[in-house]
Amino acid sequence: MKVANVVGARPNFVKIAPILRAMRADSFFQPLLVHTGQHYGQAMSDVFFDELEMPRPDINLSVGSGSHGRQTGEVMVRFEEVVLSARPDLVLVVGDVNSTLAAALVASKLHVPVAHVEAGLRSFDRTMPEEINRVLTDAISELLFLTERAAERNLLAEGIPAKRIFFVGNVMIDALLANRPRAAKSGILAGLALKEGRYAVLTLHRPSNVDEAGPLSRIVAALEVISAKMPIVFPAHPRTVKNLDAFGLSERLRRAGDVRILGPLGYLDFLHLVDCAGMVLTDSGGLQEETTFLGVPCVTLRENTERPVTVEEGTSTLVGSDTSKILAAAQKALSTGRRTARIPELWDGHASERIVAILKERFA
Repeated sequence: MKVANVVGARPNFVKIAPILRAMRADSFFQPLLVHTGQHYGQAMSDVFFDELEMPRPDINLSVGSGSHGRQTGEVMVRFEEVVLSARPDLVLVVGDVNSTLAAALVASKLHVPVAHVEAGLRSFDRTMPEEINRVLTDAISELLFLTERAAERNLLAEGIPAKRIFFVGNVMIDALLANRPRAAKSGILAGLALKEGRYAVLTLHRPSNVDEAGPLSRIVAALEVISAKMPIVFPAHPRTVKNLDAFGLSERLRRAGDVRILGPLGYLDFLHLVDCAGMVLTDSGGLQEETTFLGVPCVTLRENTERPVTVEEGTSTLVGSDTSKILAAAQKALSTGRRTARIPELWDGHASERIVAILKERFA
């Protein structure tokens, strides 16, 4: 069975690695890895293939950066040629980035079945580009693989037949468990002179937080207070850095207590940094899941989340960009410390194996 596995951005690389490993262990499958090039270069792409011990992509579409429309369109044009020439039996997509939707659309129009890993997640906020990608990809997918029970309710409410829905667990946790021992050997803490549990990690990239001065300045105000109490390690997205400069906020961060702005980190260094943190401040969906599994308090800089299990059972607290709410959640995290969260159902490191078993049964 020839499966075209499509990735485009850093979170995709983490999610596809355990699926590829499971496929390559079974001679029934002929996995093809297609990289759209949405994220590219050593820091944003190559290091993930090295650290996750993935083979280099069989095909790289090299679409690069661009607006949502241009990027999605370029992936469609180039991926269509791949599907017509390679003739896969299935196209498998992960997550909710532009590459996910583009590849699913091409496959659907060419009558190739689509499998969507991490299906059914909903923020119910159509201002998020990712929400549009999620809804449309799910609507045209033949097989939908879910990370949490709430996703099933969402899909059934949208009229997706139950026979297409499979609750399998979380491939992001598969990758975390497989790589945590190697990540523990990272020298990132020693290199930054950090003590376990005595620092915070910050990631910030969503347009609603960084593309307008108001929300970004409110978040910076909270960081000024928190960084006076503990170091904040901030692997910064290039667009966030650009907007901090544009809005005149970079100098405030430089004058703050201890905010360490870094470039993009590799998967192993970043996993170890999060694993040992006292708390995480983020607007990333994947980090909400990882911190839930690791028991690290997560101050989620969003008004909503497509991953409700991380709030209901995990360690995530939604605060938006409200300075007072951020500080209150951070103070609570500092006072209560790490805790053992209830690990969501089927987050056991075997989601990829379940996905591959279902595909084999369906297509054998």
